[in-house]
Amino acid sequence: MFGAATPGAADPKPTEKQLKKELSDLRKKVDRLIGDYNAKRVALAKARVEEKAARGRLAKAEADYEAASDAVRRMAGLRYQTERAMALPDMNTAALNYQLKEEQAARLARFDQVRAERQQAADAAKTLTEQLKAQAAEVAGQREDAEDLIDEIKDKLDALIPIAPGKRAGGSWAPELPSGSDNITPRMRLMRTEVEKHFDLRFPVGCYRAENSGEHPLGRACDFMMSSGGAMPSPEMKAFGDSLAAWAIKNGPKLGVMYVIWQQRIYNLGHPGWRTMSDRGGITANHYDHVHISMY
Repeated sequence: MFGAATPGAADPKPTEKQLKKELSDLRKKVDRLIGDYNAKRVALAKARVEEKAARGRLAKAEADYEAASDAVRRMAGLRYQTERAMALPDMNTAALNYQLKEEQAARLARFDQVRAERQQAADAAKTLTEQLKAQAAEVAGQREDAEDLIDEIKDKLDALIPIAPGKRAGGSWAPELPSGSDNITPRMRLMRTEVEKHFDLRFPVGCYRAENSGEHPLGRACDFMMSSGGAMPSPEMKAFGDSLAAWAIKNGPKLGVMYVIWQQRIYNLGHPGWRTMSDRGGITANHYDHVHISMY
């Protein structure tokens, strides 16, 4: 008899080195794909111009064809009237009839030429339209492939974010004592390190301060400056601060973020959503020049 099935051993969790190698390979792959995608976008834009020009030529050919057809019909009517007139006595119409025959022949030749040009224009427009549809489908497919690869890169980046120490099974966080020469907790230190890995910080980071309240004297808060000297950040650094704050909120559950303050607003991870804060009277006091991150 067969014994009971036993669960297979779980795959080992990839190391940070392995994840970084996979991430590097993915970045190279997506860069090649994006380059190819962009080149095809340029070709598609050119194809759209050519297809539009072909439809313009077809429209002109259709108009020329209608004009030539109308001229042939008018000429046929005139010939009919002339032939009837020739049956009348004393009516010398030979010269006129000869002239009309010559003109009709010329118009019929022009009609045949215009008809051929119309067919050529129609064929060219049809071919370019079909090519355009195929190119558009190819570009759309490559965009989807690139987006899938970008999502995979995001997943790898998320996997690189470690789980901070002190997280309990239920999701709460055990208190930590400050340590080290910087007088901050291990979780706060990990958060600062991860921010420095993911962002090119241009201004100092302030953490421990000897105050009477708040998270700074407890070693559980850091201010990531977006300007210096209490000045409002530039539009570029405002966008940079937005990105940093969003990153801290997204990865907060793994790193132990309690709340983020930025631009006179607070985001408490226990009660998601930005909330406006009261005016504290200044650029720095209202957190316009720095992203404040407090940890559990």
